[in-house]
Amino acid sequence: TFVMRTGYNPTGPIQYPGIGSLVSKELGPTDAPLPNCVAIAPYRFFNPAAYGPGFLGPQYAPLIVGDNAQLRQPGQPNQQAEEDYGKLLRVQDVDAPEEVGQAHADARLNLLQEMESDFVGRHPGVAPRSHQTAYDRAVRLMRTTAAKAFNLDEEPSAVRDAYGRSLFGQGCLLARRLVERGVPFVEVTLAGDNGAGWDTHAQNFDVVRLLSQVLDPAWGTLMGDLEVRGLLDSTLIVWMGEFGRTPKINPQQGRDHYPTAWSTVLAGGGIRGGQAVGKTSPDGMEVVERPTSVPDFLATVCLALGIDPLKQNVSNVGRPIRIADKAATPIQEVLA
Repeated sequence: TFVMRTGYNPTGPIQYPGIGSLVSKELGPTDAPLPNCVAIAPYRFFNPAAYGPGFLGPQYAPLIVGDNAQLRQPGQPNQQAEEDYGKLLRVQDVDAPEEVGQAHADARLNLLQEMESDFVGRHPGVAPRSHQTAYDRAVRLMRTTAAKAFNLDEEPSAVRDAYGRSLFGQGCLLARRLVERGVPFVEVTLAGDNGAGWDTHAQNFDVVRLLSQVLDPAWGTLMGDLEVRGLLDSTLIVWMGEFGRTPKINPQQGRDHYPTAWSTVLAGGGIRGGQAVGKTSPDGMEVVERPTSVPDFLATVCLALGIDPLKQNVSNVGRPIRIADKAATPIQEVLA
């Protein structure tokens, strides 16, 4: 997970940023009313550091919506209760309590900001600055009407049905609403029931069938919706996991971990579609044509977004670190 999200192996004291935070830094305006990076229903249970901003700092951290919500889903992934969507995918406590007037709320926030600034000035360090940044971002969100993007009740029922009445389907609808409002990076996780998702060590075919029933309508509707709204050519869509599954079936009718060969999908802005790049052997055990590394893939994503993958940022230990590893070779065939 960490390697796929950062392009680097976790090494020593260096805190590598995830791709969402990198895009936030490179493409996100500093005065945007909405966060420049939003992660919808991420499954961070095993590797929360892979979702963080690393050495870029807390101002580039993603806004998490529905954190580990996969663990709270009843039943199968396509049977999520409709009434839960508002609770899981809406930013909580954005509006001031009804009993607190706006002037009173503003006075409270101003006092808080004064106290925060004074404390950070007397106690420099990452933790106080992160705390202040989190509050500043929350206040900005509270004071903008753009926060209505998180209210899926504004969408017609037919549109919500088209995406699928699942956590992932409604997450994709939320992603479209955020993209419409200029958010540079949005991520939606399909982890399935209890977070197991595509980790199909048992009953692979049954689980993949259920997951596909969630994935297909959401993905297809998202692309069609973006195209109708004139946004597809300027929006890069990436579908990926962290590794593949064994071509051979185990005794539990499942597929185990297999990092030797697997597939990803790129579509939309900056991509020349309608092609497959690379090839495995007939048994799927090895890549025999056009192998692609993780740094290659991330460098390709950067170029499609107009980001220089060789640009350097200074790490928390003072070292210059390229966005993509220096050995990365972008997949030129897929770039428009």
